[in-house]
Amino acid sequence: MSTRGHRSPTAARRRRWGGLGWALVAGALAGLVLAGARSAPADAAVPANQRLVVLLRNHLARATPGPGGRHVMTVRARSVLTHVRTSLPVLDTATSRGEFWLRVRLPGRPNGHTGWIAASHTLPGATPWRLVVDLSARSVSVYRNGRVARRFRAVVGKPATPTPRGAFFVEEVVAISPRDTGGPFALATSAYSSVFQEFEGGPGQTAIHGTTGLSGRPGTAVSFGCVRVSPSAITWLARRVVAGTPLTVRK
Repeated sequence: MSTRGHRSPTAARRRRWGGLGWALVAGALAGLVLAGARSAPADAAVPANQRLVVLLRNHLARATPGPGGRHVMTVRARSVLTHVRTSLPVLDTATSRGEFWLRVRLPGRPNGHTGWIAASHTLPGATPWRLVVDLSARSVSVYRNGRVARRFRAVVGKPATPTPRGAFFVEEVVAISPRDTGGPFALATSAYSSVFQEFEGGPGQTAIHGTTGLSGRPGTAVSFGCVRVSPSAITWLARRVVAGTPLTVRK
C-alpha cells in the first residue's frame, strides 16, 4: 500500500480519516461476524474477525488515550525486515478532546504490551485469520471466521528455551530461500524469548517458520523458542496470513 504520488481526493480523504471512518468499519465488521455465524458453526471462544490499523507514519504510543498520556514507545510506520506498512490489532477505542484513539497491541518487548495511538494518519483494516499455538499438543491451529481451517503439527521450544506464552500478533511475513535454514517462509511475531535477549544477531524475536535444514520432527519440543512447521504448512500460512494477524500461544 503506497501513499506516494500526486495529491488525489483519495489521499485527502485518508488524511481526514477519524472517528466516523472507524465507526463505519466497526459496524461493517459486526455484520461480517453475524454473516459468519449464520453460514457455519464457529468456535464461540474465537472471535470471527480482528480489527487492524495500518500506520501511515510513525506513531507515539501512550499509556492512556490523549496527547497527555505517558509515552510508551514510538511505533515505526514500516516493519524492520520487509518494510511493509505496520499493521496492529485494535483492542479498544476512545475519544479524547475530540480526537479518536485506538488501543493496540504493540511490537517489541515487553511481551504482550499495549498502548494508545491516535487514529489520524492510519487506515482501518481487518483479518478473518487467527493463529493458536498449543504447546502441550505441539500444534498450530488456524482459524478463519472463528472456525478451524487447518491444524498443523509443530516443533515448539524445549524446556530450557521455551516458546513464550501469551497474546501476540504476526508482525510481518518473510520469504526465505527454500534452500535456507527455516525456509521457505517465516511469520515474524511480537513474541520475544524470555531466555535470549539476543540470538544469532537478532533481538530474540520468535517466529513460526519452516523446518528446512533443522533437526526435530513435528510434535516434539526441541527448538530455541520458535515454532516450526513443515515447508508445505508454512507456505500455506504465508499465502493467507497478513501482518497484524492475532496469535495466541497457550500451554
